[in-house]
Amino acid sequence: MGSTEDLDYPQIIVQYSNGFLVSKVMFTACELGVFDLLLESGKPLSSDAIATYLGASSMGMKRLLDACVGLKLLAVEMTKEGALYRNTEISNIYLTKSSPKSQYHIMMYYSNTVYLCWQYLADAVREGRNQYDKVFGVSSNDPFGAMYRSDEEMLKFMAGQNSVWSICGRDVLAAFDLSPFTQIYDLGGGGGALAQECVSLYPNSTVTIYDLPKVVQVAKEQFVSPEEHQITFHEGDFFNDTIPEAELYILSKILHDWDDDKCKQLLAKVYKACKPGGGVLLVESLLNEDKSGPVETQLYSMNMLVQTEGKERTAAEYSKLLEAAGFGVIQVKRTGKLYDAVLGRK
Repeated sequence: MGSTEDLDYPQIIVQYSNGFLVSKVMFTACELGVFDLLLESGKPLSSDAIATYLGASSMGMKRLLDACVGLKLLAVEMTKEGALYRNTEISNIYLTKSSPKSQYHIMMYYSNTVYLCWQYLADAVREGRNQYDKVFGVSSNDPFGAMYRSDEEMLKFMAGQNSVWSICGRDVLAAFDLSPFTQIYDLGGGGGALAQECVSLYPNSTVTIYDLPKVVQVAKEQFVSPEEHQITFHEGDFFNDTIPEAELYILSKILHDWDDDKCKQLLAKVYKACKPGGGVLLVESLLNEDKSGPVETQLYSMNMLVQTEGKERTAAEYSKLLEAAGFGVIQVKRTGKLYDAVLGRK
């Protein structure tokens, strides 16, 4: 049996306690434009130069840059003139706004919205509901009314979701051969990044993004070019309005927002609209069957508690929801990435 000294401030507690600090360093460097500046400069810069360009204090910027070096988001080179900083490959690819795989927008959404909700995690656990009323003073009964509480917030959310699909979209769409499905509806398709990946991967398909009228308007104005003729739009609320007939319906990160009854209600409507031989593709982060992990999915489920009415589920739980709606021949594919795929056939 180990001594009590073995338990003195174990490293895992240090790491977990510092998790919030690590995230905020990365978010702050993104928000201030550190990575964008270093990419645009084309050469390493001193902390004083970076501080001057970005309108920050020399002392504060030096500490931020050194923390980013420690996190391997920046590299530093010592010269006769002093320390010069440059981006790492990771920050160039994922943390600069101009990169095709940029995660900047989802970082800002987490920093300015998600983290504010998580301050009330203890209340969410006690009450079993989301915390929008405390954080933003809006009703907890309409999660998406809260998420879309202003045009600016809606744009941030949509851009953030698009950035996720820029690195995960192809994995979930290629999990099964979807080429037999040429008429596809992307329910809650938002900014259209998944639809764009879909028509790129399956050039014989057409994808209709079905979303709220204000979301569709922003998608048309900001994210989907009119030249993308394989992508069309349908305005509506798929819980309350009709769902048109199609061969395949994609529900990406939709069911995890809602409780089982709402999921059954939606899937029943999808089953009724679906052509015989068609199907539904669920894109979600799957829990292990014993709920022991993955830890990322467990944390997402906590986020569903503070922000929505839903939760993350196991493959068996999603299969049960699909079966209750009438879908059969259910297949599950874990991608090894953040999101997995479940396909049910009619």
